[in-house]
Amino acid sequence: MITNKIPFEELKRRTTPREDDIRGCYYRDQTAILHSKPFRRLKHKTQVFFSPNDDHICTRIEHVLHVATVAATICRGLNSKAGEEWQLNEDMAYAISLGHDLGHTPFGHSGEAALARVLDGRQCFMHEVNSYRVVEKLIDGGHGLNLTYAVKDGIICHNGEKFEQSITPDFTIKDLDSINSRRFVPSTYEGAIVRFSDKIAYLGRDIEDAMVAGFIKKSDIPAVIRRKIGGTNSDIINFLVNDVVANSTENAIAVSDEAHELMLELRKFNYKSIYGHPLLVEVQQSCENIVATLFDYLYEMYDHFDLETGKYKGHKKLAFEAYFVDYMKNMRPFYLNEAEQRSFDRECVGKQIVADYLSGMTDRFAIDCMHEISIPQPIHFRHGRGTF
Repeated sequence: MITNKIPFEELKRRTTPREDDIRGCYYRDQTAILHSKPFRRLKHKTQVFFSPNDDHICTRIEHVLHVATVAATICRGLNSKAGEEWQLNEDMAYAISLGHDLGHTPFGHSGEAALARVLDGRQCFMHEVNSYRVVEKLIDGGHGLNLTYAVKDGIICHNGEKFEQSITPDFTIKDLDSINSRRFVPSTYEGAIVRFSDKIAYLGRDIEDAMVAGFIKKSDIPAVIRRKIGGTNSDIINFLVNDVVANSTENAIAVSDEAHELMLELRKFNYKSIYGHPLLVEVQQSCENIVATLFDYLYEMYDHFDLETGKYKGHKKLAFEAYFVDYMKNMRPFYLNEAEQRSFDRECVGKQIVADYLSGMTDRFAIDCMHEISIPQPIHFRHGRGTF
């Protein structure tokens, strides 16, 4: 029987123990993620194309739902694989998928790159690690969602940018709080499946959106891809899902040599024709500038905040300034406790507060904040309008 080598009791363990209810442990995690504010904000966060006005361009919320359906399908396919006795949990894979990008910044990887640059020293920024931070620590005023270990491990180890041919789970219980790099692999088969599903979900969908944007034509897709897989998102998903099911074994979740080469060819095409398109690169630079500018502005506001007393001594002229001050006040107990545990000085605390708040912004809110600090506020005169 092919199943995870970590006992179920360890995989379902939560930071704060709680009794299972009618939903089961992993379905409970799904509902907790779905009802969270960071999940709702994914509908206004970039996948590839920034703050799209088109209702049919993929946003981050659609991407995580695609990943969830792909991952659940692979689990189902392996569980019904002829001659094999897989026991994979679709609910676990679905929950990991729903939560895997909750820590993404506004403007996708451009926002991530900007935050990574402004954070240095003892701090770093990776959306995988930040997604874990969001679900484990930040949601609900610093209490987190109290998810199972298996789901949190799958979230922090999802690494959708690495195109390995096979992934062997490490089947260990890791100290997730100490992870600060992308070198770790998931503890479970389901986590490894989500890591593949992330790539499967975006390779074809990004091509679809790029055609709508006029970046590419269907005939631009490499001939070997069109001949062996097809030229649509559904063709790409169908081919790769079936290949994962056919080639995964007890040793690893894997794709065939041919499928791996085709995935690498697709990635190469997407980077050259989509992610590296001059228009997108130009927009990416503007988005990085927005994130960097907002970080500096918010950190200057933090300088007027006394974390010990919770008093803010600055002036709140703009609407979003009041939101940020409210955030600092509401989250003050959490950050005081974290500063003590991690031996953070005032500067480190401030950078972490700003990074947490900024990473939670949607594209739209970040742009609105930028407008507020860039465009002078109108002067309101006291005489009435429409009088003679």
